Amino acid sequence: MVKVFALVLSLFISANATAAEHIFAHGPGITDNVRSIGAVVYLTLDAADSRPNGYDATLIEYLRKERIPATLFLNHNWIEANQRLARELAADPLFKVENHGVRNRPATVAGMLALNMPGALDPKRELLYDIRMGSEQILRLSGRAPTWFRSAIPQYDSEAVEIILGLNLRIAGFAIDLASTATPEEVERKILAVRPGDIIRARLDRPESETAEGIRRAAISLHLLGYRFEKLPD
Repeated sequence: MVKVFALVLSLFISANATAAEHIFAHGPGITDNVRSIGAVVYLTLDAADSRPNGYDATLIEYLRKERIPATLFLNHNWIEANQRLARELAADPLFKVENHGVRNRPATVAGMLALNMPGALDPKRELLYDIRMGSEQILRLSGRAPTWFRSAIPQYDSEAVEIILGLNLRIAGFAIDLASTATPEEVERKILAVRPGDIIRARLDRPESETAEGIRRAAISLHLLGYRFEKLPD
């Protein structure tokens, strides 16, 4: 019996390892760069932390002051914990709110692990619920149906990508990922490596981060280089 259990466990671990090789943040069906006319970049901000104080007010105030548009991916749990803020952001024409799902999980449908977190076991139920509930909430919040989706944990497998695209949603990847622990110098350096059409991903739910200062520094240089920020297109 012990040998049989060990064999089953070994096969399970092997299957998970094989599946993990097919879990990705970048790949077919995921948009990291939007072809645009001119030197355009797209700032996107993720909010998934359900803490009531999970909101980078400094960053939003800076964007508003400088009239820099951004696309906000708001998770169901963050919206529930920050309803007044969510309504204010959705009503601000400077911003565009999009679907960030419900569960704080990667969009994987084989039940395998991504970043040590389980994905959906049943693609007909869990992943579809995640996407549809997220879309319905954004529709109620903003009055428009979302056209973009980014998983709260931005990891996918090919079956999940097919499901998401089949719901007429584009998957927002990123060419530049700004860690919430990065220094202003690191944020600036990463942003200044941008190419026209690139999507930049940062966090909206990390008030302790120095993202705002890094973006401020980079925005000055980008402006001198002829770049402009835009919201993701429909």
